[in-house]
Amino acid sequence: MPETYTAERTISAVFKEQKQVDDVIRRLLDRGVSRDHISVLGRNFQSETRIAGFITKKDVILGGLRTGAIFGSLFGSFLSLLTGVGVLFIPFVGPIVAAGPIGAVLLGAASGAIAGSAGAGLVSVLTTLGMPEDKAAVYQTRLQAGEFLVMAEVAGDRGGEFQLLIESAGGEEVHTIETTLARACTSGCNTPEDLSPEVRSHLSVEAQHKFIERYNTVLNETNDQTKAEHAAWDTIHQQYDEDENGVFSKAKANV
Repeated sequence: MPETYTAERTISAVFKEQKQVDDVIRRLLDRGVSRDHISVLGRNFQSETRIAGFITKKDVILGGLRTGAIFGSLFGSFLSLLTGVGVLFIPFVGPIVAAGPIGAVLLGAASGAIAGSAGAGLVSVLTTLGMPEDKAAVYQTRLQAGEFLVMAEVAGDRGGEFQLLIESAGGEEVHTIETTLARACTSGCNTPEDLSPEVRSHLSVEAQHKFIERYNTVLNETNDQTKAEHAAWDTIHQQYDEDENGVFSKAKANV
């Protein structure tokens, strides 16, 4: 039976070039970091391969911005190994390719923070994760400029090792958060009580059950928690609108 991957903190950094991102993903995977615990955000990915992502046709992009999906391109074999690759629209940044668990955070639990902060964009999301506002602002600015953000969730006793790895791969503005990104369900998802508080607080009771139903269906099909979470949020965005408190509670007509 394979050993369960343990992650206790999240190390993040910005990279100037796409080839650096490809390299650091390869090195993280080679050192045993689970592909489900690596996240990437970036604007300027260049490839002819279309993303098969968690955003489709006319889905909600982020925080109540209903402008239609923006599809980009997937670069490199290493990014394609990550889970939940798709495209988001983030206020003040624009269309962003997102891969890994950060995509589900942006799609779901953080949307209320975005809506409630007058479109504060990625800064608001990252500060809800425990990042200082000044560091989050630097990340947002550098994403706007076309650079890339990489986040790796690692074991607490290997934090120094992976910080050095990221720095040696060209990572700048390296920062560590003493927690990992929130998941919908940490061990099974059978009742609303199994949902993380960050997810549950943004769903009505009816929407919670819809989320769980879709999550479990995709998890049984793929055995991939990240894909299951993205699919569940996708269903919520298709079937519900947010109310004035940022809770998905208003069933859409003709669904």
